[in-house]
Amino acid sequence: MDTSESIADLYTDHHGWLQRLLRRRLGCSETAADLAHDAFLRLLARPRRFDSPAGARAYLSRMARGLCVDLWRRREIEQAWLVALAEQPEPVAPSAEDRVAVIETLYRVDAMLRRLPEKVARAFLMAQLHGQGYKAIGAELGVSERMVKKYMARAMLECALLEVRLHQEAGGLAGPLAAPVDEGAGR
Repeated sequence: MDTSESIADLYTDHHGWLQRLLRRRLGCSETAADLAHDAFLRLLARPRRFDSPAGARAYLSRMARGLCVDLWRRREIEQAWLVALAEQPEPVAPSAEDRVAVIETLYRVDAMLRRLPEKVARAFLMAQLHGQGYKAIGAELGVSERMVKKYMARAMLECALLEVRLHQEAGGLAGPLAAPVDEGAGR
């Protein structure tokens, strides 16, 4: 049996069950349908074989839990952005398209920070959001100032990589990343 047939069988056997599970968790049949669809798209992208129907359901249940957490996290980020936006004077308010782009970027930054080790993410947030110096960050985290510099370098590298990915997805590089490089410089 090829992968598309096994996914089709999995879909036939478990889609209704997964959608009902998600509807109970979310209280919304439309969102449940969307997430069930996303679960099977993920399985198409990264196929798996299961030893039993119970194994398939256990995997789909874990996947559903993760999809729900992602949805709730995304909604939380969006709500925080909308609150901050509501506090801005009307002329400063961005267009609907810009709002969507900002929310998506904030979600991706949040996901990037969650992938970093806890102390690296905390150091980055303490410096960027609270304006704390490296010495104060080190004291709060219980590490040396030199270690804080390493944490910040790691976080900044991840930010730069995220920026490159975002620019590539937007259709090419723009801004400072697209500046021409003078290959003769520094020789």
